Amino acid sequence: MTLEDPWLDAVWPFVRDQLPPAPARVLELGCGSMGGFVPELVDGGYQAVGVDPEAPEGPTYRRIEFERYKPPQPAECVVASLSLHHVADLDVALDRLRDLLVPGGGLVVLEWAWERFDEVTARWCFARLAPPAAGEEPSWLYRHREHWAASGLPWDGYLRASATEKGLHPGETIVRGLDARFDRQHYAEAPYFFPDLAGTSEAEEEAAIHTGQIRAGGIRYTATRA
Repeated sequence: MTLEDPWLDAVWPFVRDQLPPAPARVLELGCGSMGGFVPELVDGGYQAVGVDPEAPEGPTYRRIEFERYKPPQPAECVVASLSLHHVADLDVALDRLRDLLVPGGGLVVLEWAWERFDEVTARWCFARLAPPAAGEEPSWLYRHREHWAASGLPWDGYLRASATEKGLHPGETIVRGLDARFDRQHYAEAPYFFPDLAGTSEAEEEAAIHTGQIRAGGIRYTATRA
């Protein structure tokens, strides 16, 4: 099955393999305006709900921050894709994440470890950017390249200033918080940038990581609630 978003399409096989059998209740936190994995979950027979302030309209979505969402009953699996690194209060969000799961329920988290986005990795990405098409909004990587050039700062100083300004939580902090609340089943550092790079596949980024050319920017984490 092909999703409209390259990131969702790339990570869907990983998410799908972690799910309990249908028709389990699955909650996706931070599904975004495109609906995240919810359409595929519904097609697969799951009782799926996507939660996001910008979620699409429809019976399978709730337009609300997940910290404030109160489902009629806890989910058997929760999926959080790129939804934790920018929450206002990480501890509050992680506590709420735990409360949304039944005991023994599964958790699937995909995240960005911005602290591993060093200058070598950034330059590798920037060299593979295509200019935005006419009328198209520049990608987040393209904006980083332009803002860094305008800042006059060394990359490390620029990145940390940007992350602080946006209130981003480091990946390692997210993982520590998850480990304190859940029983970890799987953790891997993974490719992250390829959906926004011209002519670069996930496999090519994976190869660059394994040969030490760049650092892995992605996190893939699964756990269960005790």
